Amino acid sequence: MTAIQTMSALAQPTRLVAYQILVEALPGGLASSELADALGIARNLMSPHLAIMSRAGLVSSTKSGRTVTYRARVDTVKRLASYLDHAADRGAMATEEPHQP
Repeated sequence: MTAIQTMSALAQPTRLVAYQILVEALPGGLASSELADALGIARNLMSPHLAIMSRAGLVSSTKSGRTVTYRARVDTVKRLASYLDHAADRGAMATEEPHQP
């Protein structure tokens, strides 16, 4: 996953809230219909959001019978946070004034 894919997926408000709900549902996860109900959106609108989140590495899924359960993948967001933290540290070091003797 790239930082751009992850940030792009989370930049859409429905997907950001969906991810937050899935994080709260860990370790169990939720079916797409349960997630749609929690978001207050039509169930048929959930699949495209989950597909984007899946491609970005934000969710994993397991199928049991006819039910697909989605779980948040926190490792992807942790990698993004580490990447951004490192970039911010480098930027801060580059903009610091040199110490005068």
